[in-house]
Amino acid sequence: MSRPQDVPRAPLRPAPEPRAAVTGQREPEPPATGRNPRAREAQDPAGPAVTYLFAVTRTPPPDDVLAGVAGQDGGGPLRVLRAGSLALVVQDVPAEAFGKEALTQRLNDRYQLERCARAHHRGVQAAAGHGPVVPLPLATLYLSDRNAAEAVACRETAVHTLLDRLRGRTEWAVKVHAAEHDGDPSPAPEAGAENAAPGGRAYLTRASTRQRAQRARREGALARAHALDLELRRHVVAATRHRTQSEQLTGRSTPQLLNAAYLVDDGQRAAFGRALDGLRADERYRGLEIDESGPWIPYSFAQLDEAPDDSECGVGA
Repeated sequence: MSRPQDVPRAPLRPAPEPRAAVTGQREPEPPATGRNPRAREAQDPAGPAVTYLFAVTRTPPPDDVLAGVAGQDGGGPLRVLRAGSLALVVQDVPAEAFGKEALTQRLNDRYQLERCARAHHRGVQAAAGHGPVVPLPLATLYLSDRNAAEAVACRETAVHTLLDRLRGRTEWAVKVHAAEHDGDPSPAPEAGAENAAPGGRAYLTRASTRQRAQRARREGALARAHALDLELRRHVVAATRHRTQSEQLTGRSTPQLLNAAYLVDDGQRAAFGRALDGLRADERYRGLEIDESGPWIPYSFAQLDEAPDDSECGVGA
C-alpha cells in the first residue's frame, strides 16, 4: 500500500524545520560522538550517527524483510528497536547529514525532499505489511536508541489504543473536482454584444453578470461537495478533510472542491465502493467529478501527537 497524498509528492511550500514527533521529546541537537555506541560502530568511519524513526508497531517485520528495504541515503540497514511491548522500525543515519541545518536545507530542496519522503514511506510500508502501524512524521530523529525507545515506551498505553483503532482498517482518499463541462454554461452574450464598446455600461453589466454566475456555480459546487462528504461519513469509521490542492498540483484545469480521507473497515470496502458509485449516479451531484483511491496506510488517522499523553511521560533528547 502507498500513501494517498503528500508522499512522495513534495509540497510547494518550504518544509518546516524537523522536529521530534513524540510528546515530551525536545528537538535533537548535534550529538556528541559515543552517545549511541552501537550506532557509532555501525557508521564508523563515517562519523557519529543518530536514530531515525519510521513507524511504531507491535508486529515488527522480520530482519530479512527489512534487509531488502532501502532507507535514507547514507544510513545503515533498517532494523527493529524494542520499546517496552512495542517495536520501532529505525535506521542509523549520519548525524552530520541529518543535523538540524543540513536536514532543513535538504527538506527545502524539492528533489531531496522527494527522495527523503520516498525512503520514509518505504520504511513505514515495510512495517505495515505485518500489522497496524503508527507512522511517524518525516525526519523523526533521536540522539540514541535509548532515548528513542524511552520516548515511545512512555506513551505505550496511548500507542496501543491507537493501534487497536487502526487494526483491520485502511484509508481511502476521495478527491472531488468541478467537472470540465457541468452543463451550466455562462450566460450567452446579449444580441449585438460584439459591437458594444469595451468601456460601455453594457459591457460592464455583462461582465458583472458573468462574475455573479461563476460565483454562484462555484458556491453551488462547493455545497454539493460538502453534502457528498457528509453522505460518505455515514459509511466510515472516521473522516478528515485536508486542504484542497491547487490546479498546479492536481494538473487539472478545474478547481478541487474536496480533498478528504476516510477510515474504512476492511470488511466494509465493498459497501463504501457502492456508496461512491451511488453518489456518482445521483443527479444531485451533477457537475462533480469524484475520484477515489485506496486502500492506503492510514496516515491521516495515525497521529500519535493527537493521542492522550501517558502520565509522567517526559524524555530528554
